[in-house]
Amino acid sequence: MATSLLGRDILDVQSLSNEEVKLIMDTAARFERAMDNGGRLMNMAGKTLATLFFEPSTRTRLSFETAMLRLGGSVISVADGGGSSSAKKGETVYDTGKMIESYADVAVIRHPVTGSAAELAAGSCKPVINGGDGAGQHPTQALLDLYTIIKEKGQVEGQTICLAGDLKNGRTVHSGAALLARMGVKFVFTAPEALAMPEPITESLRKDGVSVEIIPDLDEAVAKSDVLYMTRIQKERFTDPAEYERLKGSYEVTMQTVKNAKPGLTIMHPLPRVTEIKTEVDEYAGAAYFRQAANGVPVRMALLSLVCGCE
Repeated sequence: MATSLLGRDILDVQSLSNEEVKLIMDTAARFERAMDNGGRLMNMAGKTLATLFFEPSTRTRLSFETAMLRLGGSVISVADGGGSSSAKKGETVYDTGKMIESYADVAVIRHPVTGSAAELAAGSCKPVINGGDGAGQHPTQALLDLYTIIKEKGQVEGQTICLAGDLKNGRTVHSGAALLARMGVKFVFTAPEALAMPEPITESLRKDGVSVEIIPDLDEAVAKSDVLYMTRIQKERFTDPAEYERLKGSYEVTMQTVKNAKPGLTIMHPLPRVTEIKTEVDEYAGAAYFRQAANGVPVRMALLSLVCGCE
């Protein structure tokens, strides 16, 4: 039976089968080849994407909108959902979903509250894609990260992936760990104790037979890793400013870090970076974070077209 994502909500990575993930990767690669060869894609002509952003975003919002435009579709947008939408008047996310289904064929939401994407989906008969809900999930980031590793390393299976920085609050590493765990990788978790990966995630990975090492020292971690996935300390998730100030400089990737690393290390980051990767590292051939951001366009093109049946 052919795999199809027609009409599906993309709320988390756990709901995607390996066959569906492969379909997304293959579709993204096909679209990227077409664009590289100068092709003009009109798969989503006549379709409208609604981007509902109740939390700041640069890459996720712009890459979704670029993806839709490059597919020949159109975009309507709420860029400051908390201040410029009816949410300020008390409209629920569920009711926003009921409303948006009259205006758009597919919606992307980013919201500071975990579970908000599922609430929007419950209210809408049109496909909803989670663009990040609080400290919960960010499935499209996980998918573009997987796509990036495939492009940078040639394969995912057998790679040792170091997830470093704010593993407690980072929805990108929560989604990424869940997705990459199926691909035959090993993990190294590198974080201050106060920002460690939530224990239920670590326990679940180990229960499933995934190798997980806890190595707080960054130099020690990169010496045995093929990929360093660095994240910022997420100031907006802290209730105590003093705690953020104490932890914000916990890690800093420099060229000395690269010299101490396993040869061929690939460095990724969901961005924005703050102080955790020095700009000197940008010249390193394995610094993939800006290529990673660019990969968001073909992956999100694939998702939009697949859930709308326009692949």
